[in-house]
Amino acid sequence: MVNTGDTAWVLASAALVMLMTPGLAFFYGGMVRSKSVLNMLMMNFICLGVVGVLWALFGYSWAFGDDAFGGLVGNGEFAGLANTIGHFVGVGSDSAPWPGGDALPALSFVMFQLMFAIITPALISGAIADRTKFWAWTLFVAGWVTLCYFPVAHWVFAFDGFTGADNVGGWIANTLKAEDFAGGTAVHINAGAAGLALAIVLGKRKGWPRERMRPHSLPFVLLGASLLWFGWYGFNAGSALGSSDLAAVAFTNTTLATCTAVLGWLVVEQIRDGRPTTLGAASGAVAGLVAITPACGYVDPMGALAIGVIAGAVCALAVGLKYRFGFDDSLDVVGVHLVGGIIGTLLIGFFGDNSVNSAALGDNGLFYGGGAIQLGRQALAAGAVLLYSFVIATVLGLIIKSTIGFRVAEEDEVTGVDETEHAETGYDYSSLGGGSGIAHANAPTRVDAP
Repeated sequence: MVNTGDTAWVLASAALVMLMTPGLAFFYGGMVRSKSVLNMLMMNFICLGVVGVLWALFGYSWAFGDDAFGGLVGNGEFAGLANTIGHFVGVGSDSAPWPGGDALPALSFVMFQLMFAIITPALISGAIADRTKFWAWTLFVAGWVTLCYFPVAHWVFAFDGFTGADNVGGWIANTLKAEDFAGGTAVHINAGAAGLALAIVLGKRKGWPRERMRPHSLPFVLLGASLLWFGWYGFNAGSALGSSDLAAVAFTNTTLATCTAVLGWLVVEQIRDGRPTTLGAASGAVAGLVAITPACGYVDPMGALAIGVIAGAVCALAVGLKYRFGFDDSLDVVGVHLVGGIIGTLLIGFFGDNSVNSAALGDNGLFYGGGAIQLGRQALAAGAVLLYSFVIATVLGLIIKSTIGFRVAEEDEVTGVDETEHAETGYDYSSLGGGSGIAHANAPTRVDAP
């Protein structure tokens, strides 16, 4: 029997997760220079169109269809969204970590999972801001979700029997039994590894790291972070797939971890730099959201507080890795999403508490009476996704670079990718009676109203 309250919550959560992609666009858009803001917004927005179409054609089937080969990819039973209208998911599944006996209309689950598929490649865009051809990026998104996200989603999210009584799911979820409630591996480690690969393939922005490329609109950054935090309740609590105690636990853990992550990041900034910053507060919030994502349905509130403060502090330090190793990760995708995703995934092995989730397939963490076995499972899952995504993104990036070209010409980068790629500018400075938009773009910490 269908539980209409659960169905309503899943559909509302899908809408919340959809809002995260525009929220991410504002978060990233505020961090770039003003001559690149529209390109950054468009790199995120195009993911809605491209991934939505591919998901309907074959993506959902590859991610959640009956296993076609060794727990690696689903078959074509749901291609073109066949066998979804009038069908249900959750029937006959005793292995998914979402307790409750009620089925969901299949299309509510399809739409909820689509929003995860959309935001994952959008996360990558921040690593290559200020220097990317729009249509090359669009082609990369199509190729990467096809070869990387859809299969990895099958590994992590496809539980045996969930989309069909006899359906077999992915190897991480069912064979390895690594735990990932809402996407620490499939979303954040996946995107972070791809961002690192593309930052290496495209190379450094002109002038980096000598020039200070400061955010052009910190209000945009904080607005985007706030929209992400709001939408993340759908991301995490929605992954309970019902209006349940588990959804409330995930909601609570998401809140607490994000709060402590903000504090952890700001304390590091105060000690290291002498001042807490608005950019740091926004980045700390996102780091906490990233880290609690895999763990929110497997840890208690005290575990969430600990995961948040660890993620905030460690990610604040990790964003400096790009200077040490010389890769130009423009908006700290590696430091926040890759590192944060790894932290959250591994810390389940310490803070995992099966009393929180009666359907959890793994063992308790080290701090809750378990041994090291769950930590080993978490590490293997994180490492496998990281390596696979890095390789796929590197190969795709090199192919695009050597054919149609991935990076704009140097003179176009200096002029600004908004003008050269889209024939538009984000701001009209003509009424200021002086400097051009480009002059303002090179050294703003804010944008004055025209």
